[in-house]
Amino acid sequence: MDIIILHRNLRLEDNSALFHGSVNQNYRVIYVYDKHYWSSDGRSPRQFSFLMDCMKEVQSGLRSLNSYVEVFEGSYSELSTYIERNYPQSKIHYNHSTDTSYYRNQISKFKNTFKGSSKLHIYEDFGIQIDQFNRDKWSFDWNRQMRKCRYDQPKPNLSSKPTDLMNFDDFLDLSKSIIQKGFQKGGTKEANALLNSFFESRSEGYSKKMSSPHDAEESCSRLSPHIAFGSISIREIYQRLEANYPQSHFKRDLYSFRKRLYWHCHFVQKLHTEPELEFQSMHRMCDDLRTEHDDEMIEKWITGKTGFPFLDACMKFLQTYGWINFRMRAMIMSFASYNMWQPWQKTSPLLAKFFTDYEPGIHISQVQMQSGVTGINLPRIYSVSKQSMDQDPNADWIKSLIPELCDFDSESIHTAQLGESYLPQIVNLKDSAKYARDRIWSIRKSKAFKNEAKLVYLRHGSRRKRNFKTN
Repeated sequence: MDIIILHRNLRLEDNSALFHGSVNQNYRVIYVYDKHYWSSDGRSPRQFSFLMDCMKEVQSGLRSLNSYVEVFEGSYSELSTYIERNYPQSKIHYNHSTDTSYYRNQISKFKNTFKGSSKLHIYEDFGIQIDQFNRDKWSFDWNRQMRKCRYDQPKPNLSSKPTDLMNFDDFLDLSKSIIQKGFQKGGTKEANALLNSFFESRSEGYSKKMSSPHDAEESCSRLSPHIAFGSISIREIYQRLEANYPQSHFKRDLYSFRKRLYWHCHFVQKLHTEPELEFQSMHRMCDDLRTEHDDEMIEKWITGKTGFPFLDACMKFLQTYGWINFRMRAMIMSFASYNMWQPWQKTSPLLAKFFTDYEPGIHISQVQMQSGVTGINLPRIYSVSKQSMDQDPNADWIKSLIPELCDFDSESIHTAQLGESYLPQIVNLKDSAKYARDRIWSIRKSKAFKNEAKLVYLRHGSRRKRNFKTN
């Protein structure tokens, strides 16, 4: 008996664990539902809802192969006991997943249970180095993995027998109270539709339009949650991109998109290499920068009540749709860490809950970059007023999200000079930015800081040449 465990690689095609686990055609597919995982930092119902969309499609596909998804409710420790008791001779297959501490601790205990045996088979995920980490060789390994042949769909199951676990269809019925509507829909069909439309037309102007929250909604690929939950593999995206590139009229835009596939895995690798980054700054000296937090200020920030219309509009958009473009994510985090001077460890998990596409490796790495705590990236303090003017010159996007500002001129909105007609500003932009700049640079000048930064670079810095070109 082969047991295939699902976590976030929720697709039939190019799924290493599903393919290898199905070779003997006597297998069970199990999804582990752990309520404690789904209540851990950064997790939310909107993400669970996307996962369920993906699972429905996996279930449908497996039905055609004389198989189905079963749901084990409990922890991985409890799952290991279940397998040992009921299937002591089984082989276990699952795809590696770089996740937060709760999952990491659970899967570590699970692996230790079967340590020394040959029954556990773990497969690569994304383009990261799982065991033999070598940053100097990372780019070469990434390209090699992206060019590997994709796995076929799993083989039909010849031994499908009733079990004591819950069928996914029943689990879906029981989960309806958790599922939220109105966010991006999951599943491989949706991912393929997005990728096709991106190649055909939506990528036109992508390299420039991605900065605007209004334009990016349509011009970005919108594949991020599909990549996070694995309804399509990065390898498939990469190979289809390579196939479309030669005849595309949007080569510059697709080249820009290609780079982001690389950077996706680059950032995930950081958390895999150093799991402590979930709680500690990449450059440890930076953990002494922000030692106090203000719950009231953080609450105004996360609920979009800062008194700065553009920032508040971004938060409202994110809350409503579960997505916003990268530059606005950076600005939102920059404001929290620099202007509000709040510790990123407090604000990061709150923000993560809003993202349907929450990918811990990317989110945590970007949070640290926008907080100036990596030691290897120059601090960048986004100006909310400048971003407002640059990305929404006429303030039309802001007004669509904050209708009470419809009668105000764009300049008053951009500069947040609205008197008592709008919320009071929680900080002074100019003064808070100066304070943050002075504090950050005061520690960056020391020899101790620079020596530590060199070690951070050796561990996490990209070795990729900046003049890399697409063939």
